[in-house]
Amino acid sequence: MANEHNEQAQDIQNEQQTEQTQAEGVEQANELSVEDLQAQITKLEESLKLEKARTANAVYEAQKSVERIQRESEKHKDTVLEKFAKELLDSVDNLERAIQAAGDEETPVLEGVKLTLKSLLTTLEKFGIVEADTQNGFNADLHQAVGIDPNAQANQIGTVLQKGYTLNGRLLRPAMVMVGQ
Repeated sequence: MANEHNEQAQDIQNEQQTEQTQAEGVEQANELSVEDLQAQITKLEESLKLEKARTANAVYEAQKSVERIQRESEKHKDTVLEKFAKELLDSVDNLERAIQAAGDEETPVLEGVKLTLKSLLTTLEKFGIVEADTQNGFNADLHQAVGIDPNAQANQIGTVLQKGYTLNGRLLRPAMVMVGQ
Protein backbone atom coordinates (compact mmCIF):
# COMPACT_ATOMS: atom_id res chain seq x y z
CA MET A 1 0.00 0.00 0.00
CA ALA A 2 2.87 2.29 0.68
CA ASN A 3 3.94 1.51 -2.78
CA GLU A 4 0.57 2.44 -4.11
CA HIS A 5 0.61 5.61 -2.07
CA ASN A 6 4.05 6.48 -3.45
CA GLU A 7 2.79 5.90 -6.96
CA GLN A 8 -0.15 8.23 -6.38
CA ALA A 9 2.13 10.87 -4.90
CA GLN A 10 4.45 10.39 -7.84
CA ASP A 11 1.52 10.76 -10.28
CA ILE A 12 0.34 13.94 -8.52
CA GLN A 13 3.84 15.34 -8.61
CA ASN A 14 4.16 14.50 -12.33
CA GLU A 15 0.81 16.16 -13.03
CA GLN A 16 1.89 19.29 -11.17
CA GLN A 17 5.16 19.44 -13.12
CA THR A 18 3.27 18.94 -16.38
CA GLU A 19 0.82 21.72 -15.47
CA GLN A 20 3.69 24.00 -14.47
CA THR A 21 5.53 23.26 -17.73
CA GLN A 22 2.35 23.93 -19.70
CA ALA A 23 1.77 27.20 -17.82
CA GLU A 24 5.33 28.30 -18.56
CA GLY A 25 4.81 27.36 -22.23
CA VAL A 26 1.59 29.40 -22.37
CA GLU A 27 3.37 32.39 -20.80
CA GLN A 28 6.20 32.09 -23.32
CA ALA A 29 3.66 31.77 -26.12
CA ASN A 30 1.85 34.86 -24.81
CA GLU A 31 5.14 36.75 -24.65
CA LEU A 32 5.99 35.72 -28.19
CA SER A 33 2.53 36.63 -29.36
CA VAL A 34 2.75 40.10 -27.78
CA GLU A 35 6.16 40.69 -29.35
CA ASP A 36 4.91 39.43 -32.70
CA LEU A 37 1.84 41.63 -32.43
CA GLN A 38 3.95 44.66 -31.56
CA ALA A 39 6.15 43.99 -34.59
CA GLN A 40 3.06 43.67 -36.78
CA ILE A 41 1.66 46.91 -35.35
CA THR A 42 4.93 48.68 -36.12
CA LYS A 43 4.90 47.35 -39.69
CA LEU A 44 1.27 48.36 -40.16
CA GLU A 45 1.92 51.83 -38.77
CA GLU A 46 4.80 52.26 -41.23
CA SER A 47 2.59 51.04 -44.08
CA LEU A 48 -0.14 53.45 -42.98
CA LYS A 49 2.30 56.37 -42.95
CA LEU A 50 3.50 55.43 -46.43
CA GLU A 51 -0.05 55.14 -47.78
CA LYS A 52 -1.03 58.46 -46.17
CA ALA A 53 1.96 60.10 -47.86
CA ARG A 54 1.03 58.53 -51.20
CA THR A 55 -2.58 59.64 -50.81
CA ALA A 56 -1.56 63.19 -49.87
CA ASN A 57 0.76 63.29 -52.88
CA ALA A 58 -1.99 62.02 -55.18
CA VAL A 59 -4.42 64.66 -53.84
CA TYR A 60 -1.79 67.37 -54.30
CA GLU A 61 -1.08 66.24 -57.86
CA ALA A 62 -4.82 66.13 -58.64
CA GLN A 63 -5.29 69.67 -57.30
CA LYS A 64 -2.36 70.93 -59.36
CA SER A 65 -3.78 69.24 -62.46
CA VAL A 66 -7.18 70.85 -61.90
CA GLU A 67 -5.57 74.27 -61.43
CA ARG A 68 -3.45 73.82 -64.57
CA ILE A 69 -6.48 72.74 -66.61
CA GLN A 70 -8.45 75.73 -65.32
CA ARG A 71 -5.62 78.12 -66.26
CA GLU A 72 -5.30 76.58 -69.71
CA SER A 73 -9.07 76.69 -70.18
CA GLU A 74 -9.20 80.36 -69.17
CA LYS A 75 -6.29 81.17 -71.47
CA HIS A 76 -7.98 79.33 -74.34
CA LYS A 77 -11.26 81.13 -73.64
CA ASP A 78 -9.46 84.49 -73.68
CA THR A 79 -7.72 83.64 -76.95
CA VAL A 80 -10.97 82.60 -78.62
CA LEU A 81 -12.76 85.69 -77.28
CA GLU A 82 -9.92 87.90 -78.51
CA LYS A 83 -10.05 86.46 -82.03
CA PHE A 84 -13.84 86.75 -82.13
CA ALA A 85 -13.76 90.32 -80.80
CA LYS A 86 -11.18 91.41 -83.40
CA GLU A 87 -13.50 90.16 -86.12
CA LEU A 88 -16.45 92.04 -84.62
CA LEU A 89 -14.48 95.28 -84.48
CA ASP A 90 -14.54 95.42 -88.27
CA SER A 91 -18.35 95.41 -88.09
CA VAL A 92 -18.27 98.19 -85.49
CA ASP A 93 -16.00 100.24 -87.76
CA ASN A 94 -18.31 99.68 -90.74
CA LEU A 95 -21.39 100.74 -88.78
CA GLU A 96 -19.59 103.90 -87.59
CA ARG A 97 -18.55 104.70 -91.18
CA ALA A 98 -22.16 104.21 -92.33
CA ILE A 99 -23.35 106.67 -89.68
CA GLN A 100 -20.70 109.24 -90.72
CA ALA A 101 -21.54 108.82 -94.40
CA ALA A 102 -25.24 109.46 -93.74
CA GLY A 103 -24.45 112.96 -92.53
CA ASP A 104 -26.96 114.94 -90.47
CA GLU A 105 -30.03 113.61 -92.21
CA GLU A 106 -32.07 111.49 -89.79
CA THR A 107 -33.73 108.60 -91.58
CA PRO A 108 -35.26 105.41 -90.24
CA VAL A 109 -32.38 103.45 -91.76
CA LEU A 110 -29.82 105.67 -90.02
CA GLU A 111 -31.70 105.29 -86.74
CA GLY A 112 -31.63 101.49 -87.21
CA VAL A 113 -27.87 101.54 -87.87
CA LYS A 114 -27.30 103.65 -84.73
CA LEU A 115 -29.38 101.26 -82.62
CA THR A 116 -27.54 98.27 -84.08
CA LEU A 117 -24.18 99.87 -83.26
CA LYS A 118 -25.32 100.71 -79.74
CA SER A 119 -26.54 97.14 -79.19
CA LEU A 120 -23.29 95.68 -80.51
CA LEU A 121 -21.16 97.95 -78.29
CA THR A 122 -23.28 97.04 -75.24
CA THR A 123 -22.78 93.35 -75.97
CA LEU A 124 -19.03 93.85 -76.38
CA GLU A 125 -18.90 95.66 -73.02
CA LYS A 126 -20.56 92.67 -71.33
CA PHE A 127 -17.55 90.61 -72.38
CA GLY A 128 -14.99 93.21 -71.24
CA ILE A 129 -14.36 94.86 -74.61
CA VAL A 130 -14.28 98.64 -74.27
CA GLU A 131 -13.03 101.56 -76.33
CA ALA A 132 -9.46 102.64 -75.55
CA ASP A 133 -9.20 106.12 -74.05
CA THR A 134 -8.16 108.82 -76.53
CA GLN A 135 -9.06 111.84 -74.38
CA ASN A 136 -6.06 111.90 -72.04
CA GLY A 137 -3.23 112.37 -74.51
CA PHE A 138 -1.07 110.01 -76.49
CA ASN A 139 -0.16 106.71 -74.84
CA ALA A 140 2.11 104.40 -76.84
CA ASP A 141 0.60 101.40 -75.04
CA LEU A 142 -2.90 102.20 -76.37
CA HIS A 143 -2.35 104.30 -79.49
CA GLN A 144 -0.55 103.94 -82.78
CA ALA A 145 0.60 107.29 -84.15
CA VAL A 146 0.18 107.31 -87.94
CA GLY A 147 0.74 110.99 -88.58
CA ILE A 148 1.13 114.49 -87.21
CA ASP A 149 -1.85 116.77 -86.62
CA PRO A 150 -0.67 120.40 -86.93
CA ASN A 151 -3.75 121.65 -85.04
CA ALA A 152 -3.17 119.49 -81.92
CA GLN A 153 -0.99 120.32 -78.93
CA ALA A 154 2.22 118.39 -78.30
CA ASN A 155 1.59 114.77 -77.24
CA GLN A 156 -2.15 115.28 -77.58
CA ILE A 157 -4.33 113.30 -79.94
CA GLY A 158 -5.75 115.50 -82.66
CA THR A 159 -7.57 113.08 -84.92
CA VAL A 160 -8.69 109.50 -84.30
CA LEU A 161 -8.61 107.58 -87.57
CA GLN A 162 -9.66 104.26 -86.08
CA LYS A 163 -10.81 103.57 -82.52
CA GLY A 164 -8.81 101.24 -80.34
CA TYR A 165 -10.24 98.67 -77.95
CA THR A 166 -9.15 96.78 -74.86
CA LEU A 167 -10.26 93.35 -73.67
CA ASN A 168 -10.37 93.09 -69.88
CA GLY A 169 -7.67 95.74 -69.58
CA ARG A 170 -5.38 94.25 -72.26
CA LEU A 171 -4.95 95.96 -75.60
CA LEU A 172 -7.04 94.30 -78.28
CA ARG A 173 -6.40 96.82 -81.05
CA PRO A 174 -4.51 100.12 -80.78
CA ALA A 175 -6.25 103.33 -81.79
CA MET A 176 -4.79 104.79 -84.97
CA VAL A 177 -4.32 108.48 -84.25
CA MET A 178 -2.69 111.66 -85.46
CA VAL A 179 -0.70 113.41 -82.75
CA GLY A 180 0.39 117.01 -82.24
CA GLN A 181 4.09 117.87 -82.15
